[in-house]
Amino acid sequence: MLIVFFDIRVIVPEGQTVNARFYCIVLRRLRKDIRQRRPEMWHAGNWLLHDDNAPSHRALVTHEFLTHNSIITRPHPPYSPDLAPCDFVFPKMKLQLEGRRFDTVEEIQRKSQNFLGMLQEQDFQHAFQQWQQLWD
Repeated sequence: MLIVFFDIRVIVPEGQTVNARFYCIVLRRLRKDIRQRRPEMWHAGNWLLHDDNAPSHRALVTHEFLTHNSIITRPHPPYSPDLAPCDFVFPKMKLQLEGRRFDTVEEIQRKSQNFLGMLQEQDFQHAFQQWQQLWD
C-alpha cells in the first residue's frame, strides 16, 4: 500500500502496511511536517484532513488521536469512492506505469515515487478543483 499525503502544492509519499496504530504514527509525522513546512497553516489552524473510509482511518484509536490533537477532518461519505482527491492524481500515474513489468515491490515503489515527484503544483491544484466540484 502506498500512503500519499498532498495538499494544493506538493505530495509527500510514504510506503508501509497500514493499520490504525501505524496510521496514527503517520498522522503524528504529518502534524510535525505541517508545523514545519506550512507554519502559516499551522498557526491559523485552517487545515483539515480528508481521508477515506478505510478501517485504519475509522478505528477508535485513530479517532482518539484526531480528537486529542484537535485535527479537523472532512468526513468521507459512504459509497462515494470518487470523492477522494487522490483519484484525480493516481490515474496519471497508472497511465505511466500501465503495461510495465516489475521484478520487485521496491522497483514499483521507486517508479511510483519518481512519478509522484515529477508532479507540478498545477497538478495538485487541478486535483483539488475537481474534488471541490464533485463536493459541490
